[in-house]
Amino acid sequence: MNKALPATTAIRNALRDTTHSNFVSGYYMSGIWKHKATIIDGQTFKLKELNIWDYQWEDTGNSIQIKDPMYGKDYKLNIYRIVKENIKIQFAAGEFSNCVWGIYLEST
Repeated sequence: MNKALPATTAIRNALRDTTHSNFVSGYYMSGIWKHKATIIDGQTFKLKELNIWDYQWEDTGNSIQIKDPMYGKDYKLNIYRIVKENIKIQFAAGEFSNCVWGIYLEST
């Protein structure tokens, strides 16, 4: 795997702490989905100590509608789950542009 270059500080700062609607697959879920990170494909990103790129993402069949935090473009992001022993994580993810991923977490 090629070592990915980290996102620039300016991009990370511009995208930090952006909150989005909780509209999910035609119905509303409890909680708000919040932008957690914009990362380059393969860039180390850990949730509950698991690097998401090291595990198979299980599609939950649900999705969220968000706006790109930098450009305001509408996206539909699938919600994924990773389970490793007693560790379970759930997140929404989608490609904003070629190899640039937006990661969202639900906050209740």
